[in-house]
Amino acid sequence: MKNDSRPRARLGALAAALLLAGCASFSGIEPQARLQGATDAGVPAGTAAMAPSLQDDWWTAFGDPQLDQVVGRALQGNPSLRVAQARLDRARSVLEVANAATLPQVQGSADATRQHFSANNIYPPPLGGSTRELGTVQLAGSWELDFFGKHRQALEAALGASRAAQADVDAARTVLAANVARTYFQAVRLQDQLQVAQRTLEQRQQQLDLVRDRVRAGLDTTLEERQSEGGLPEVRQQIEALHEQAGLARNALAALVAQPDLQLAPRSLAAARPLALPDTIPADLLGRRADIAAARWRVEAATHDVANAKASFYPNVNLTAFVGLSSLGLGNLLDAGSKQWGIGPAVHLPIFDAGRLRANLRGKTADLDLAVESYNGALLEAVRDVADQLTSARSIARQQAEQKQAQASAEAAYDIAVQRYKAGLGTYLNVLTAESAVLNQRRLAVDLAGRALDTQVQLARALGGGYRADPDTQRLAAQGAR
Repeated sequence: MKNDSRPRARLGALAAALLLAGCASFSGIEPQARLQGATDAGVPAGTAAMAPSLQDDWWTAFGDPQLDQVVGRALQGNPSLRVAQARLDRARSVLEVANAATLPQVQGSADATRQHFSANNIYPPPLGGSTRELGTVQLAGSWELDFFGKHRQALEAALGASRAAQADVDAARTVLAANVARTYFQAVRLQDQLQVAQRTLEQRQQQLDLVRDRVRAGLDTTLEERQSEGGLPEVRQQIEALHEQAGLARNALAALVAQPDLQLAPRSLAAARPLALPDTIPADLLGRRADIAAARWRVEAATHDVANAKASFYPNVNLTAFVGLSSLGLGNLLDAGSKQWGIGPAVHLPIFDAGRLRANLRGKTADLDLAVESYNGALLEAVRDVADQLTSARSIARQQAEQKQAQASAEAAYDIAVQRYKAGLGTYLNVLTAESAVLNQRRLAVDLAGRALDTQVQLARALGGGYRADPDTQRLAAQGAR
């Protein structure tokens, strides 16, 4: 018995040595990028942590039913959102494939062959030189035992990619809603500007009528009349330019809504209610933005891809089995003696692959570095985006306060100039100068109101647009630098 056991022990030692020697080394290949945390990007720790979150239909807070309608249409029919959804469906299919690889596989086969056997081959007569039917009905199964986590890591990578694709859909929805709201308010601003220009045209026509009356009465000369007449074409040109811009805005909005015949009757900017937004960067900003969540899930997927590439350096262990019927002559196929079966393990290990495994690992490691730096860049951009919108919102609010005072003074000066001109105490040039100041303030008021709404929309988008991260995503967002 001792003599019998020695060859087996030697064979086992040789197999173990082959397993150790056959596994290629992945030493020296490590990721270089470092994942940044929230504080690294400038997100304040602990401040504004309880800042109110937006609702996922945040645009309804403006109180404009027509805006609600166009945003709703865009979210249903815009092609860019459908593209993001198609990418999500593809990522989910990859996840299903990765999950299937972790489970046993079973295949069935059946074949019938009519074959002539050579008389000069290994088969003696009567089989040699004869023509017979061969039949086989068989079930075969295989299961790769995931000792080193290769399939588990591939499944986790596919799950991360699927979660990133889902976050991409949410991010696309936020960007689309924001673009629709911005374009809508641009159309509203142009409409308000048109109203200012129309009032300007009416006002200058009234001034022209007044000047002509004074010329007929001998109180003014044709100089004042020509000055008054010259203002009408200027205003009409401005009105035409505003019509052009309004038409372009409607076209852009129709494209976003995917409805070429879109009809609008927007209300004034003054009718829009302001959004309730925080005045500081929320500490949980990372968990509020879908684009940050998508970038973080891509880091997670790339991390598991690296682990999967490392697992490829280890042996693959498969368990295979088959059972079925096989016979020479189809008439005997269903006889009990035709049954056959087999079961056994199979081990495959890399011994020499010309550097393929190391090259694959380097590529996956580079992908991880790319994902990490893309996440870091997206994080920095998100913080800057929110900071920019907060800065603009504060500045616009101060500008509006100053503009209101300036407009009130301009309106009062214009009224005095008109009264003095009617009384013959002032020149028409004084009226034109005062009128220009009023018109400039009216246009500036509309522009500032439009900018205020646009900044609120931009801030709502920068704050995530009501995105709600699930617990797993919140956990990833809360993790610090690795």
